[in-house]
Amino acid sequence: MKLLVVEDDATLGEAVVMALRRAGFTVDWARDGVQAETALAGFAYDGLLLDLGLPRRDGLDVLRELRRRGAALPVMILTARDAVEDRVRGLDAGADDYLLKPFALDELLARMRALLRRAHGKPADEVRVGRLRFDPVARQAWLGEAPLSLSQREIEVLEILLAHAGRVTAKEAIADRLTGWDEAVGENAVEVYIHRLRRKLADSGVRIRTLRGLGYLLEAA
Repeated sequence: MKLLVVEDDATLGEAVVMALRRAGFTVDWARDGVQAETALAGFAYDGLLLDLGLPRRDGLDVLRELRRRGAALPVMILTARDAVEDRVRGLDAGADDYLLKPFALDELLARMRALLRRAHGKPADEVRVGRLRFDPVARQAWLGEAPLSLSQREIEVLEILLAHAGRVTAKEAIADRLTGWDEAVGENAVEVYIHRLRRKLADSGVRIRTLRGLGYLLEAA
């Protein structure tokens, strides 16, 4: 899953981004409200962690514009504004959750996982194709009852393919979803991850087909 963190405090922003990446997320980091709006207009994200007191444009304005455009992106507000009226304004503007600073990173991760589960509309949000099961919030895959040992990148590619199970996913789209602003993932790397996943899914009743010139298709064999 790909998240956008919007935080102008360098120390806190770095800590949040590192914690999310260790938890398996692809993360972009915007330092002000204008940069956040540019990112939201140009890239697809699965969740947004948004500070309110931002340079150039206030976080509430960013949130209101996001909702005005009809985006249903899950949003967690991270802020030092602790007055009840501030929380009410944030929730009324379209936030899904509200975490006051200072906070524990473990709590942030737990609440973000819960927010993403709710956004998918299921308490457990488990995806199944044939014998393959995947929990995108816990970021764990199983074949039947046996857990699959996957690297972080393999999990991310599997997650993308499962989100489009039965449909073709372009190689370029996979590379884009794996790429953050400060890192690049090329199409050759995508081929390597697909090859590794195929090996680990061998004899599982689930296959990843290559459709030349189109992309990849994950389906039950």
